[in-house]
Amino acid sequence: MIQPFRIEHPDITAEMVVRIDSVIAENRDKSGSVITVLRECQDIVGYLPVALIDYISSGLNLPLSQVYGVASFYALFSMKPKGRHMVKVCLGTACYVKGIKEAISRIQNTYRIDAGETTADRRFSLEAVRCLGACGLAPVMVVNHDTHGDISADKVISILERYT
Repeated sequence: MIQPFRIEHPDITAEMVVRIDSVIAENRDKSGSVITVLRECQDIVGYLPVALIDYISSGLNLPLSQVYGVASFYALFSMKPKGRHMVKVCLGTACYVKGIKEAISRIQNTYRIDAGETTADRRFSLEAVRCLGACGLAPVMVVNHDTHGDISADKVISILERYT
């Protein structure tokens, strides 16, 4: 008897594997389902480690290069762990002129994180974006789905400390 393909990764629990197996089973026979499966599996785990991409490839009976190619092509997917809280800071003109750079520096120095990175404890992921569409509230930061306007270097850490 052939041993079934197993997934071994410290961030993936047995409960997650059950859910992942369900997603794969529901989509196995659907043409063009790679993006759907990757998205749903990323929602379960929080990101797409290579071991998970390999597992999905095996489960969908597709070449690893094809599944990895899709996962690495689309910005929707992340192969690096994300924090529990996504912090997006606006670098648009209005925010920049009103001091967002100082707020970003405060975040970077306090949490030892740069844009595009996640804190070691996976509490925060920091992303610098070009516009958040809230110029009237400049400077602006979005944490998860919460928009915080008129932030400053002095306020930004107290705002982030609310997110545990």
